[in-house]
Amino acid sequence: MAVRIRLARHGRKKAPFYRLVVADSRSPRDGRFIEQLGTYNPMTDPSEITVDSDKAVKWLQQGAIPSDTARGLLKKTGVWEKFVESKGKAE
Repeated sequence: MAVRIRLARHGRKKAPFYRLVVADSRSPRDGRFIEQLGTYNPMTDPSEITVDSDKAVKWLQQGAIPSDTARGLLKKTGVWEKFVESKGKAE
């Protein structure tokens, strides 16, 4: 089973709100997910991003592959650097 970290779109028309979720790559974009890691609201100024860093690092260490957009959000919040540091310590 290929597990991905990606965005699931919620909200209404022309007012998107996203959840950062861990999901099987075969499941639909807004469908079944394994765990919710955070939220992203692009409509506020500045954009509001919340991520549970401990959960995100745990999933990344287990091999979950982030989408390009999810990777960008993880870099903005500093979670990606935390993952890279923990990866270096394990080796």
